[in-house]
Amino acid sequence: MKFIKIGIITVLATISFCMSTTAQLLDFETDTIKVSPIYPKKNMLVSRLPFFYIKKQDLPFYLVNRKVNYWKSTGSFGLNLNQAAFSDNWSSGGVNSISLSTLLNYKAEYNKDGKNFISEVILQYGKLKNKDQMQRKTNDRIFWDNKASLRISQNWNFFGSLSFESQFDLGYVYSKDAQGNEIRKPISRFMSPGYLTESFGFEYKPEKYFSLRLGTGTARQTFMLDTTLYRNNAKNFGVPIGKNFRNELAFQAVMNFEKEIATNINLKSRYLLFASYEHLNNIDQRLDITLTAKVNRLVNVTVAGTALYDDDFSSEIQSSQSLALGLVYKFKP
Repeated sequence: MKFIKIGIITVLATISFCMSTTAQLLDFETDTIKVSPIYPKKNMLVSRLPFFYIKKQDLPFYLVNRKVNYWKSTGSFGLNLNQAAFSDNWSSGGVNSISLSTLLNYKAEYNKDGKNFISEVILQYGKLKNKDQMQRKTNDRIFWDNKASLRISQNWNFFGSLSFESQFDLGYVYSKDAQGNEIRKPISRFMSPGYLTESFGFEYKPEKYFSLRLGTGTARQTFMLDTTLYRNNAKNFGVPIGKNFRNELAFQAVMNFEKEIATNINLKSRYLLFASYEHLNNIDQRLDITLTAKVNRLVNVTVAGTALYDDDFSSEIQSSQSLALGLVYKFKP
């Protein structure tokens, strides 16, 4: 009996202990707040693969085979008309006159990798008619200059050039006969004289608007196709009388300057020095200066002057000057 009581007491104590422990565990879980871990959201910085869209498009035909153009060309055509009229009783006196002159200037230039080529054509012609006088020329020139150069340093080039110069029409000297009538005698015409000049040497070009050619090796041929003109010009432009041709070896210097010196005002000048090795004491020189002021797109005012010394025609300096208001049309071929 005693062992049975002890066993019952032991069982009850075990049950009581278990129940007490379970109650404590239940109380702990009731008072405890479970905290779940927080993880960052997925794809916070959304990245997408690039999307390519290829569209087929046909280019205009003029762009398909388009190439770089290393040529630059400019041209201008000018027309000047001057007229004056006076009544017979005009107190200050005067002579009725009319004059017309034209100018065509074309220039083409090629530049690539230190190689340069320039071709320039200048054509001028003008006539003046005064009352009771014969017609006179105010301008008459054909000039064609070609130059090819190769850069050898920043400011220096090696060049070769070929130029041609002559005139369109007959040139006269005027005088009066014993009765006071005006008479004229021809002294020049097309290719009488005509000049062909070949030159090579070095060119100094520190700026686009300025260049100086030093032609250490230069040859010039003077042509006189009309062998009768010596009768009115004893020097015959240096060509032996009865001959059509003369060749000279010389040193040549050519200076070119062209720049817009003020708004709508352009200054262009060209100086030529030709020293024949045969006659170094007589050096041919020519200076051309042209100042052009642009009034509007078509109207320009031009002042031009030329000074020339050529012992083969005259031992004195020749000069000409003109002032004109006229139409000038510029074009780009």
